[in-house]
Amino acid sequence: MKLTKLMATAAVGVVLAGAASAEDVEVLHWWTSGGEAAALNVLKEDLAAQGFGWVDMPVAGGGGEAAMTTLRARVTAGDAPTAVQMLGFDIKDWAAEGVLGNLNEVAEAEGWDAVVPEALQFFSKYDGNWIAAPVNVHSTNWVWMNKSVLDATGLGEPTSWEEFIAVLDAMKANGVTPLAHGGQAWQDATLFDAVVLGLGDEFYKSALIDLDPEALGGDMMVEAFERMAVLRSYVDDNFSGRDWNLASAMVINGEAGAQMMGDWAKGEFLRADQVPGEDFVCIRFPGTQGAVTFNSDQFVMFDVGENTTAQYAMAKAVMDPVFQSAFNVVKGSVPARTDVPNTDFDDCGKKGMADLADASANGRLFGSMAHGHSVPAAVKNAIYDVVTAHFNGEFDAQTAAEELVNAVESTL
Repeated sequence: MKLTKLMATAAVGVVLAGAASAEDVEVLHWWTSGGEAAALNVLKEDLAAQGFGWVDMPVAGGGGEAAMTTLRARVTAGDAPTAVQMLGFDIKDWAAEGVLGNLNEVAEAEGWDAVVPEALQFFSKYDGNWIAAPVNVHSTNWVWMNKSVLDATGLGEPTSWEEFIAVLDAMKANGVTPLAHGGQAWQDATLFDAVVLGLGDEFYKSALIDLDPEALGGDMMVEAFERMAVLRSYVDDNFSGRDWNLASAMVINGEAGAQMMGDWAKGEFLRADQVPGEDFVCIRFPGTQGAVTFNSDQFVMFDVGENTTAQYAMAKAVMDPVFQSAFNVVKGSVPARTDVPNTDFDDCGKKGMADLADASANGRLFGSMAHGHSVPAAVKNAIYDVVTAHFNGEFDAQTAAEELVNAVESTL
């Protein structure tokens, strides 16, 4: 189905002619970096072709915390946007408040149940009803490396923690900042996710999904915090408050060698006209090969009464296979639908799709704690506090593990 004909299906009972063409969709999101904005324009242009206006409401902040604060103020004032970019357990929390719309009519007509993985449907549905349209699947346990900087070390792509440290040491010896990082809580937590997963699937599951106190406070968690301290030693002194895309720019420009970040970072490399395998390399965080931590951007539709025409149009546009390919090629993520071919994706995109399928088939696909897909927001934020305090030198590794147990228990 062509993008410009998305609303042709009569089954949703939506008529696009006449007054509907004047309807707008007000969209609250945090896709404000260059690569993200380029990806979002794919959706804007498609809706514009259908005659729907787009009222943009961007709120900067890569983790979405600022956007959720803005959303709360809007809902409290009785003025909710029609559509909101949202992640994981935040969707569940808003659904429980009874303020979201219902997309069953569109979902049934378009057959979403058959093509959206169950791991995503856990967040897309509430009480059996579709409340959100998933745009993509991001995986978060990636390392992005400047190929020239890596080649200058004389070492290959690292596959273990020890090899990774050797590469970072060599970059440092060459006068390059080894690890580009932004000192924001969600970025610190993104590192932490990968480090914990690098110590084993079962440890990640026990600690960051099941919240087992023994895993949260045990020797292996102390090791995780010790590894975080090692990574901190490779970060430049000006990292505090740096946005993630500025850290990506450091790698792109050769000021830094590597960045640990989700696959949305690839959009920044592509926007800079860089080519995978030639200008940059994408690898799984050493020690996590075969496993994937994920998040999924979804557009949640708020209850707007009977004025659902534009919402339905947007939901259908988001889930169209052609759009899913076009958007995710630009964004760096992979489609939320399982039936989208990888034809138009670059080498990193093809690898991401293959890794996702493999991890899902082998029981190694895990919701990312750092990105709101393994635990509710209150628990996530408590973990954030401890991880960031440790990363900034407030706790040693042993104390951090003890504080982690206390912080999580205080939310349960």
